[in-house]
Amino acid sequence: MLLVMFAKHLQELGIDGMADAIAELGFDGVDLTVREGGSIAPEDAKRLLPSAMKVFEERGLCIGMLTTSITSPDDEHVEDIIGTAGELGIKFIKLGYWRYESFGTVKERISEVRHNLSGLEKIAERYGVTLGVHTHSGNFITCDGAITFMLLDGFSSEHICAYIDPGHMTIEGGLCGWKACIDLLGDYVRMVAVKDFAWHMERSSSGEVRWRVEAAPLQEGITRWGEVFECLSMLGFDGIISVHSEYPNMTAPQIVEQTKLDLQYLRPIIERTLRRR
Repeated sequence: MLLVMFAKHLQELGIDGMADAIAELGFDGVDLTVREGGSIAPEDAKRLLPSAMKVFEERGLCIGMLTTSITSPDDEHVEDIIGTAGELGIKFIKLGYWRYESFGTVKERISEVRHNLSGLEKIAERYGVTLGVHTHSGNFITCDGAITFMLLDGFSSEHICAYIDPGHMTIEGGLCGWKACIDLLGDYVRMVAVKDFAWHMERSSSGEVRWRVEAAPLQEGITRWGEVFECLSMLGFDGIISVHSEYPNMTAPQIVEQTKLDLQYLRPIIERTLRRR
């Protein structure tokens, strides 16, 4: 099992500063963004990934996974990103997102995504990597775990896997839907994202009530992390866990401090579930 930190919200520190912070926090490595606006642009993957890996390795860290925007085998720079990752021994790569645009299109969208995954599976097999399909709430085709299973069913989990995000899954299935979906996806779960949310009520000037979700510290959010990791333990999970310190109103130093608090909460849960096996 690898515990890594999603790099997006530390990008202002640069690769060296990010590596210093992640090492100080005690992670095994980094979940590095290789996409437009990320730490490395897709067109620079072949050139810059090896040097970035060296920076992290100098601090005793690995690049445990890459986060990309890849959704099709025909995307530009797909071979550069996946091929370079394979050459460097980076096993896990998060794919991008497919939108659920409008009612009445879900079956067609599932077919389109499965076609793309079929092509991507061939590339992943060629380079010996695993591509993760991320469960994300909102208007994404992977907002529902059962649909995500329909996307993955029949593919090899060695090359196309479920990248479950229990926080997003709880937004969509708060009482038990998240658990049933992890159960359904069990054979494909090799990657886990850790972040949390809370529901907040808003009242408009006309008195109308609306609910929205906001990022929340792990100890204060809606996700039942103890139960999540019990489920992962029962699945025999031994993959990669990426901690997403997605606190939009914090500076990088504040995010580092909040991540310390999140890890104080998370590590004992991991110790008593996954590492007791």
